[in-house]
Amino acid sequence: QLHLVESGGGLVQPGGSLRLSCSTSRFTLGTYPIGWFRQAPGKGLEGVSCISPRGTSRNYADSVVGRFTISRDVANNMVYIEMNNLQPEDTAVYYCAAAPPPVLDICLLPAGSYNTWGQGTQVTVSS
Repeated sequence: QLHLVESGGGLVQPGGSLRLSCSTSRFTLGTYPIGWFRQAPGKGLEGVSCISPRGTSRNYADSVVGRFTISRDVANNMVYIEMNNLQPEDTAVYYCAAAPPPVLDICLLPAGSYNTWGQGTQVTVSS
């Protein structure tokens, strides 16, 4: 089911930055773990980052550590991923997704943990 909306994708030069946003009008994002995923042409879905409901747990794929930062805007019911020093290998369709509320304040990167998705936003890194 698609109930999330991603925005902020686009074309950026290597070394550039983008901030992607994830939003919904259907439920409160702060109740759920939220993950960001990406799928590059010809490749499988890759977990990029996730944030727990209260934000105390954040996980990142090794390939984006130190470059990407996930955050919540509780007041505006948004989740962001700030992407810096983008490289051509970051080119992909980026999706946000929500997982069922966990007992503990955690999040997991495997996509199978998530059951509510957005339609994706294209990020292209090219000179």
